[in-house]
Amino acid sequence: MEKLVKLRGFYLFLGLAGGSFGSYLTLLLTKNGLDSGQIGLLMATGTLIAICIQPMWGMISDRYNQTRLVLILSVAVPAVLAVFYRSEYFIVLLLVYTVSTVFSSTQAPIADSYAIAAANRAGSTYGSIRLMMSIGAAVGGYAGGMYVNAFSVSSIWLPFLFFNLLAVFIALTLPRQAEENHMMSQSFKQGIRQLLGNRVFLAFLGGSFLVNQTMTAFGTYFVLAFQSVGGSIQYAGIALFLASVTNVPSMFFASGVIRKIGRERTLLLGAIIYVLRWGIQVAFPYPSVMIGVQVLHGLSFGFFYIAAVEYVSQITSREMQATGQSVFNMVFTGFAGILGNLLNGVLLNRGGVEAMNLSCMLSSAAGALLLLYVARSTRRKKLPLPLASEGAGV
Repeated sequence: MEKLVKLRGFYLFLGLAGGSFGSYLTLLLTKNGLDSGQIGLLMATGTLIAICIQPMWGMISDRYNQTRLVLILSVAVPAVLAVFYRSEYFIVLLLVYTVSTVFSSTQAPIADSYAIAAANRAGSTYGSIRLMMSIGAAVGGYAGGMYVNAFSVSSIWLPFLFFNLLAVFIALTLPRQAEENHMMSQSFKQGIRQLLGNRVFLAFLGGSFLVNQTMTAFGTYFVLAFQSVGGSIQYAGIALFLASVTNVPSMFFASGVIRKIGRERTLLLGAIIYVLRWGIQVAFPYPSVMIGVQVLHGLSFGFFYIAAVEYVSQITSREMQATGQSVFNMVFTGFAGILGNLLNGVLLNRGGVEAMNLSCMLSSAAGALLLLYVARSTRRKKLPLPLASEGAGV
């Protein structure tokens, strides 16, 4: 129980840090002279380099039992480097973003492996821990908008540093490893080969990729897109708060939905809501709609992410948990982030909000089709053999 309290506090401070800083980073970069296309190039390049290093973190955690050390570095290094985002030189910004992303990219898979293990041992759910990050992001996003209005976007790194240092302090009190220490019984290459040799898992990764690349249109470009259609920074903060706070009930109830309809169908449900979310913004590209549609954020991202993390945990051996989550995160955040930042940055710069939202709707729809295949394939495997054969004959 004590570990659950610590992890909830850790996720809360991560959410406060990310919500107060991440959503306004593009605004800071724009003030420094970059356009949306340059911002997309910067973030895509940094993410690409981070992806090449991502597997190393999972291997270090799983093989050498250094989960806590990796987790602390993933929070502390980006926090300290945030002050350098004030630079007006593209090369400096690229270097800072790249190094920060190299460390922060492992934050989610390592923290999630901790949270899943702790929840299972305590008879709780992963969603009940992860929702604290959404609460923090909601408060942080709204408070970040107020901070930028009252002070300057140039100093937005200060609350980011403060909240991350609080998260580091909590991480220092966590056990060295998510569960009891263990060594990998197979090589890293064997584990990766086993995961990527599963066609259904590859379809899951493909669907996750197509769905989550659309999230850069929200996470990276929302404030810029909102301003381009006449919205204000103050109301952007309200929209960010609304998007994050709706994650709380969805993540709280996600485990119940998963128990009722299964992980794969919950993934599909989340993807369909993504399509609806972007489709509404294609039809009605107005500030008021961009605020109101954020109530779907919790149902789309909340359901999808909880189901995805639990799906990966289910199909990955206990000895490969951090590595399995790292592979998922490479695709879900890494590759999807590269495509999303590049594509949505160019679309926003050249075609405006309408072009970006249309692309996101089509990408989500394609991802939903892949996840439909995952759901049907899993359902066939659960059917009795004669019935499954009949279904195949039809």
